[in-house]
Amino acid sequence: MSMNRRLFLKTSAAASFTLSTMPVFGADQPGRKYRTALIGCGWWGNNILGEAMASQECKITALCDVDQRQLDPTGERVSKQSGDQPKKYRDFRELLEQEKPEICIVATPDHWHPLITIAAVKAGSHVYVEKPLGHTIREGRAMVKAARDTGRVVQVGTHRRVSPHNVSGREFIRSGKAGKIGMIRAFVLSGGGPERPIKNTEPPKELDWNLWCGPAPLRPHNGGDPRDTSQSWRGAIHPRGFRNYLDYANGTLGDWGIHWLDQILWVMDEKWPRKIFSTGGRPIKGPPILTKEEQTSDAPDHQVATFEFENFSVVWEHRQFAANNAEKGESVGCYFYGTEGTFHMAWKNGWTFYPADAKKQVIHEAPKLHQPDDQNIKELWGDFLRCIKSGQRPISDIEEIHRSTNVSLLGMLSLKLGRSVQWDGQGERVIGDAEANRLLSRAYRKPWEYPAI
Repeated sequence: MSMNRRLFLKTSAAASFTLSTMPVFGADQPGRKYRTALIGCGWWGNNILGEAMASQECKITALCDVDQRQLDPTGERVSKQSGDQPKKYRDFRELLEQEKPEICIVATPDHWHPLITIAAVKAGSHVYVEKPLGHTIREGRAMVKAARDTGRVVQVGTHRRVSPHNVSGREFIRSGKAGKIGMIRAFVLSGGGPERPIKNTEPPKELDWNLWCGPAPLRPHNGGDPRDTSQSWRGAIHPRGFRNYLDYANGTLGDWGIHWLDQILWVMDEKWPRKIFSTGGRPIKGPPILTKEEQTSDAPDHQVATFEFENFSVVWEHRQFAANNAEKGESVGCYFYGTEGTFHMAWKNGWTFYPADAKKQVIHEAPKLHQPDDQNIKELWGDFLRCIKSGQRPISDIEEIHRSTNVSLLGMLSLKLGRSVQWDGQGERVIGDAEANRLLSRAYRKPWEYPAI
């Protein structure tokens, strides 16, 4: 079956599909506003919150964060911008029980996404959850099951699926203008140097560090004040450095990889790779340190992963050193290598097609991104609200982004094992490798319980 034919069938099915058990909220109530809660009041949570308020379809009724230094300023922002007076909570369970929001935004660190999302849909909320879905593959499957069992809409924050240049770039590739795609290279390349250990400190009185760690291991606290604009605390676990601490996230591949590997599955109409191998390390940052006195991150400062699909190969590459001035300054995105040329799907640079025939003209399309932070949350939030009203599956539906998250997590799994793995995507298991399958989940710290599938 041709790619265009598969796209037509898939699009037609999506357009006609509705969740018969899902209430169609607001379809006959012009001007109604959804009771909306934000769980995780950090930098990115506030970006999402801004679009929820700007939509004029959400009443912000509750906010939750374990750090009062993030919670209070967010409450002040909501009051000033919307006039709403949200109640403030430290524990998401109390928020869900007391407020019963119709919409929950989950913008916590990665290791909290599964339990909060599952609790929210079971409490009756539709959920906009940030990527990646979680820390391990079976958490993601449990999240999908909870969403389907409850009939809630769950949109994941892979906003590049609605960025105008990503949408038109996808159409360009799928139309055949780049020819047959045989290989794709995804990459995130930045500068950096050796990592210096950060002193461990007692958590400040405004922060519930035990609850911040939650189901993940309880590491010593290091961090800074999120109100400190000098960012002298950059690299510490809280509030933004957690992505490079493997107890709480999965490094650059788990953070950035989900965006670009999702683009590959979305553009190429694929669900999962067949074989995965990854390698990497910390030759520049140095060996990880964790003592009672100080600690560093422990994610790799560079990593290469290969993913074998049925009709093409994918290479992932990230570096936190050297940058990438050698390749036209391109530091992020995907190169789709086709028989007619090379297509670069970028971020702030839009997309560019370099024909294989040097006599042909380079084609470029500029991006249309929103501030702050050069994103397209507005369009993804609009799609989320439309799907709540119609019962349709959203563009970044939890099932699809679960599969995209799995690609990143499989790369990390191979890195930890030090060998390649063969993936049964339908059964979501590694073929013939019991040790690898044990890494599809992890033990939770008591009293938290790993979600059941």
